[in-house]
Amino acid sequence: MSTEPRGDDALTSEEIPSRTNSFVGEPHDVTGARLAAEEFLRDLSRSSPPSAPEYWDDILLVVTELAANAVQYAPGPFALRMRRTFDGVHVVLHDTSSTEPAPRPFDPRSGGGGIGWHLIHTLCDQVSVVSDERGKDVHVFLPW
Repeated sequence: MSTEPRGDDALTSEEIPSRTNSFVGEPHDVTGARLAAEEFLRDLSRSSPPSAPEYWDDILLVVTELAANAVQYAPGPFALRMRRTFDGVHVVLHDTSSTEPAPRPFDPRSGGGGIGWHLIHTLCDQVSVVSDERGKDVHVFLPW
C-alpha cells in the first residue's frame, strides 16, 4: 500500500497513542497532570485541531479537577490516561480510593470547594466510575 507524501509534519490521529502518566500523589502532581494533558493536546491538535477553542481549556480544567480530587481524597499514587476517540477525548484517572466521588454543597464560609464534581459533569459528555478493591477509575468523555 502506498501513501501520498503529506508535505508537513502533521500526525494522523492513529499515530497518536494514548498517553499514560503516573504520579505519586503529591500536591505538585496536580500541575504535573495538567502539563501532561497539555502536551497530549498539543500533539493531538497538530493533526486534529479542536472543533471549538474552548474544548482545549475544558479538558485541561477537567484533568486538573480530577487530579486535585485524587490528591485530596485518595492519598497515594494516581495515573492519568488520555486517548483520542472518534468524536472527542477519553480521560481516565485511576486513584487508590474505592469511594466513589459525590457532589458536595458549595459553602464559601468553609473555604470554598464543592463545585469540582458538578463542573466535571457539566463539561463532560459522559462520566462514569468503576471501583474495585484496588481503587477506582473515573472515566470522562469530552468533545474535541
